[in-house]
Formats: sequence, structure tokens, C-alpha cells
Amino acid sequence: MPQLVERIWPADPSAAGGRSARQAFSYYAYLPDPIAGMELLLPGPLARDVAAAERELAQLQGQASFLGLEALSRQLLRAESVASSRIEGLSLSQRRMAQALFDPKAADATARAVLGNVKAMEQAIAIGDSADRITVDHLLGVHAALFEGTGDQSMAGQLRSSQNWIGGNSHSPRNAEFIPPPEDQVPSLLEDLCDFLAREDMPGLIQAAIAHAQFETIHPFADGNGRVGRALIHVVLRRRQLVPSVVPPVSMILATNAARYIDGLTRFRSGHLLDWCAMFMATMQTAIARSEELAAQLGDLQERWRSAAGHPRRDSTAEKLIRAFPGRPILDGKIAASLAGVSDEAARTALLALEEAGVLRPVVLGKKRNRAWEAPEVIELLDTFEWHLATPTRSEQPRRPSPRPRRSKGTLP
Repeated sequence: MPQLVERIWPADPSAAGGRSARQAFSYYAYLPDPIAGMELLLPGPLARDVAAAERELAQLQGQASFLGLEALSRQLLRAESVASSRIEGLSLSQRRMAQALFDPKAADATARAVLGNVKAMEQAIAIGDSADRITVDHLLGVHAALFEGTGDQSMAGQLRSSQNWIGGNSHSPRNAEFIPPPEDQVPSLLEDLCDFLAREDMPGLIQAAIAHAQFETIHPFADGNGRVGRALIHVVLRRRQLVPSVVPPVSMILATNAARYIDGLTRFRSGHLLDWCAMFMATMQTAIARSEELAAQLGDLQERWRSAAGHPRRDSTAEKLIRAFPGRPILDGKIAASLAGVSDEAARTALLALEEAGVLRPVVLGKKRNRAWEAPEVIELLDTFEWHLATPTRSEQPRRPSPRPRRSKGTLP
């Protein structure tokens, strides 16, 4: 059974507030059960939901093939990274995201923080692809990628060495909503979590759901726990070969239904594990459905570009770039040449022709004022995608912040 561990918060004469705020007090940290050897029996309805979600994941991989798996998976991964960051209060439009990816050195602090989440997600995918066994060092690596190049890089890849808490104020855990395990319990709990991740005797979606909730309960880092925990979902899905190409935007749905998400984690900690798993399955099915819609919309957009560009040959530079734009909505001549496997001059000629056709528009970006081109309709489509996903599935919940879609002048009708 989980335990509440009594601890003493020392007196702090300099603490803000009244006399009671400066006095020592006792508090209780939550110590969860180990999960490596847990026994789990899924009730019939939940087992059917899991099977249905796994079928839908497989269908998503196939449906995206006509668009190009690389392009769709790249954008869904980035959208997932932006949404996971937004749960933590880091707001970034898709245009700013694309600009930051094009020129990271010119990115502001918020953009660098979200870029860190893209790196962490990419690291998670790579771990899921290559690791026979997920280790604590792998988790530290994801955390290190999250904070690389930010003002908090000193904490990157480091387990916390003191008590942390959620809610209340930043001075003490007196009025906290949840107090994770004591810091000296974190290493053993993470080892147990990694042992759980090595199991293959349960559905991968259930394993991802439980692993995420347990990680958030351990809360092993001073900061970045939510983003690493959501990246962990994709480690499991990739390792269990449920998403070989396309990453469903689970964090986008969790961000939209934040109150339900937090309630689900709370119920997990109070012993209602199956309730949390059922909520996670519903979230996954919504993420899959939205991914299928985005794949179809991007495919339609590419067909409109082909028509505007005079239906270029399949082996032409223009066609190669049209296939690449959904994954890279901002590029310059050198990037275009590399993507199409042609000379800089051939790439520039194709870019200018696509500009003339209304597919692209020129932009000047970065401190060096580099000339580039953007596909504004891709950016608008992604902002619209996130805008619609920002509407909670439960009407009583507030709409989460997201960029309002705007139509750019000069784009295709």
C-alpha cells in the first residue's frame, strides 16, 4: 500500500508571511508502491478500448503513407512538443516555432525552452527505437535534452536533491496540493519504474499510461517533470512498436483537458488505476482521430499546390519540395537543395517558381537577415489544428490558450 511519510520542514526566520510561516512544521510526502511486479487484470470494456486504440494506431501509420510519413510525423512531433510545453505555461505559435527551428540562434528564451522540448521528444523517440532496456540514464538524457541551451542548463540531467511539491507557494510545502516522495527514495523508485518498462506482458498503451502516472508521482526532477513524463509516453509507444512512424499528439489532448488530466493522476495515486487507464485510452483515441484529420488536410493542401504549380513531374525539384513543405514550412535555398538532392541554383529556381504560383512567400529571418521562403498555409493549418484541439471535450472546462488562426494575404484560395 502507498505510504505517507512524515517529514519536518525547518523553521525559516526569513520566510515571508506571518509568524506561522516562519515556524517549523510537519508535512507528509507520498511514497507510492513499486510497480515492477504489479499484477493487472483489465476488465472487458477497458480491454476492448485498448484493442480498438491499438488498431487505430496501426491504421494511422498506413493512412499517412500517401502524404509522406516523415513530413506528418515531424509536424505532429513538433505540435506535441509545443502542446506539452504549453501545459507548463510556455506559449509559442507554430510560426515562431518554425522560425526558431530554422534559426535557433535567433530564438528568444521561450522559443529555446520549447525547442528543448522538441529535442527531448526526439531523444525519447530515439531511445524507444534503439534501447533494449530503458534505464535511469536514458531518463536523465531526455531531461538533459530538455534544458540544453536554456538558462536552466545547470539542472539538466540531474535528479532532485531536496523535497519538491506541487501547488501552494514556492517557499514551503505547507499548503501544497501534492507532495512527491522524499528525495532519498527517488533513485530506487526510478529503478523500479525502469524494471516495469522492461515488461512485455501487458498492452503497450496500458504500460505507457501507468509509466507516465508513476513518473509524475515520483516527480524526480527539480523542474521539467511534466515534459519528461509526457515524452516517456512516446518512449513506451515506440519501444512497443505501436507508433513506428507517426506520433499521436497525446499532450495536445491532455493540455486541453488539463483538469481531467490532473484528476486522473490524482485518482491513480488514490488507487483508482483503471480509471486513469480508461481516461488515457479515451485521450489516445481522440489524438489518433485528430492526427488522421491533419493527415488528410495536409494531403489536400499538397494537391492544391500541385495544381497551382502546373502539376510538376514526380521527379522534379518542385514536386520534391511540395512533399517536404509539410515537415519544413520554412526553408532557404541550401536546405531546399539538400532536401531535393539538387544544386543550389536548381533549388532556387524551383523556389522562385513556387513563389510565383502562390505556394510560397519570401521572408527575411534571423540576425543575419537570411533570405528564406515559408509555406504560410502549412503554418496556418497547424495553428487551426491546435485551435480546434484547444476546445475541451467537457464544455464546463475553460478553453486553453492557443494561437488564433489567421489567414495570410497572398496564399492560395
